[in-house]
Amino acid sequence: MFKTRMTQMFGIEHPIMLAGMNWITEPKLVSAVCNAGGLGILAIARCTPKETKENIRQLKDMTDKPFGINQILVGPGAKENITVAIEEKVPIINYSLGKPWFVNDVHAYGGKVVGTIAIAKHATKAVQLGCDALVVTGHEAAAHGAAATSMVLIPLVASMVKVPLIAAGGFYDGRGLAAALALGADGISMGSRFMVVKESMVHENFKRLCIQATEQDTLYDNVFDGMDGRVLKTKEAEAMMKRGFPLIAAIKGALLVKRLMNLSFLKFMGVSMEMLRAEEGHPLMVLARQAVGNMKHLKALNEGDVEGGILFAGQCCGGITDIPTTKELMGRIISEAEATLAKLNTLKV
Repeated sequence: MFKTRMTQMFGIEHPIMLAGMNWITEPKLVSAVCNAGGLGILAIARCTPKETKENIRQLKDMTDKPFGINQILVGPGAKENITVAIEEKVPIINYSLGKPWFVNDVHAYGGKVVGTIAIAKHATKAVQLGCDALVVTGHEAAAHGAAATSMVLIPLVASMVKVPLIAAGGFYDGRGLAAALALGADGISMGSRFMVVKESMVHENFKRLCIQATEQDTLYDNVFDGMDGRVLKTKEAEAMMKRGFPLIAAIKGALLVKRLMNLSFLKFMGVSMEMLRAEEGHPLMVLARQAVGNMKHLKALNEGDVEGGILFAGQCCGGITDIPTTKELMGRIISEAEATLAKLNTLKV
């Protein structure tokens, strides 16, 4: 068993976090991670406030362990969703892209705020804004890492701030957990590995595709949703890298987002303008590509369309070889991490 600043801060057994992934980290998977001793994170950016409340309450019925929510702060409904999470006294609020205006409100009921960063200099700012811990995302990760790899980024950030660090990007087994602890992190966040467990809603076609993939079978570009990100290599993902700006698809995607988020036309336009003015910068092309990416992402998750869908996935897919239960996976990772560190201790002179 590992006792780290992460396990102590969040009151969990194992220093392993489920990365918040839109549509994928829903109550069934989140509760499975929590009940296995890790920190489950419910992704709510795709939810309406009503859906957010329903999912949080469903999760409370499925686990009595600590859990968190994840929300991108420049997306539709961000303020409303965060407000719901605070009303429900969710123990951990994990955010990305934006300034956490809600830190005092979360701290008032004893909750913790966790910022997600991919660039070292953002770590200090996040701590200054009141973050209790940070998720540090390396280039190997699915979706939105930046240029620096975990090997470089984690020790850099560890030397800059004193809060607990959760390493993300390339972690899928016990050797990775041991390595992250050695680099200065207090635990790991896993997305791709948790996509390929029995409790995950990811379509079986894409679970098998992940298992068949090597470490070379991902693509990294900004065409998938407007921001630099990594997806599993599919015919559609390769084709997207060769196409120009997808105007027609972008309009269809934007209308899909409007419908899924239950937004009026005026609200939808207001959110779009808010995102365009965001400090991180979300120009129109980014919004359009996000809309297209959402459509293709849903085709992968719901339909298992390996020809026309895309799935955000990390380089660690090359090391994923089976589909265990969440509990089996967690036990395996902890045992392997303990064995790895024990082996290293035998190398002492």
